[in-house]
Amino acid sequence: MWEADKIASFRKTLLAWYDQEKRDLPWRRTKDPYRIWVSEIMLQQTQVATVIPYYERFLDWFPSIQDLAQAAEEQLLKAWEGLGYYSRVRNMQTAARQVMEKHGGHFPNTYEDIAALKGIGPYTAGAIASIAFDLPEPAVDGNVMRVMARLFEVDYDIGAPKNRKIFQAITKILIDPKRPGDFNQALMDLGTDIEAAKNPRPEENPVRSFSAAYLHGTMDKYPIKLPKKKPRPVQIQAFIIRNQKGDFLLEKNNKGRLLAGFWTFPLMETDFISQQLNLFENDETAILETQSQKHIFSEDYQLTVNWSDKIFQPVKHTFSHQKWQIELTEGFTTADSLSAEHELCWVPAQDFKRFPMAAPQKKMIETYLKTGL
Repeated sequence: MWEADKIASFRKTLLAWYDQEKRDLPWRRTKDPYRIWVSEIMLQQTQVATVIPYYERFLDWFPSIQDLAQAAEEQLLKAWEGLGYYSRVRNMQTAARQVMEKHGGHFPNTYEDIAALKGIGPYTAGAIASIAFDLPEPAVDGNVMRVMARLFEVDYDIGAPKNRKIFQAITKILIDPKRPGDFNQALMDLGTDIEAAKNPRPEENPVRSFSAAYLHGTMDKYPIKLPKKKPRPVQIQAFIIRNQKGDFLLEKNNKGRLLAGFWTFPLMETDFISQQLNLFENDETAILETQSQKHIFSEDYQLTVNWSDKIFQPVKHTFSHQKWQIELTEGFTTADSLSAEHELCWVPAQDFKRFPMAAPQKKMIETYLKTGL
């Protein structure tokens, strides 16, 4: 690690650049820990430009921790609709309830208590602690690790969770004790722009004279990041069922964690690999499988359906760990009653906007309507 004089010089150089170049963002105009928390959770896996309107609407709908704690699930999911990674907002509500129960509705002001809240890891705890409460706690995400890896030519994979402690320890030493929040945000801005993963601009880096990778010509080597595991392919069958009024059958997903709480066309997961093999072996087998899925649907949902022969373009959607290919099947029914074993309702197309729907469902609707009713 550097000598004290060099650390002081680094802090001064970085903060001088930040004071001149920092972005004017809504959450940087407040010291309110609740608002800073909302922004930090939204910014995980999401671009700043996308977050801003969501952030403003979220705080309009839930202006306080108490409002968030008491929010109905459907309103909560509607507020988050389109941001993805929906466990984030569910964890936020759980944490809000923890704050109400354990801290009397006041956001905790120590790193340990902040980190104990549901869904708040070391990075988010450090960001809130430093920005809202001026505590000298590092906020180390992928962008900051990239900066540190180049500063010190760190030969550890930044994608391995166990190595995060190395980068936290380095940043803990460097952080400015007088302006910890600004220091962390300066590193974030540097890592998302000049030191970005793609098309970095090392000649514009305000701290390039401190960077070992820049001085040694090894910028292309750092950070070290091994490739991620590819998402698993999954084949999904979606059933687009309409009644005599032209309304659509929607189901609330109450199974499992993925898309839980959202409304979709009824979905059925099929064996992707075996289906692909069957398609190569025998076209008749694939037809029989489709017929079997229709039969299973009719039995499971207790609906008599007249199936359409219309063919739709498959819908594709990639999650962090799964890659869905969704086949659409259209059908019509004259039945009025709906199975009590599923949470179902008939919804006219113009009312879709009232229901929280995740990206795959929106893609299915768009593909279906594009083909023509």
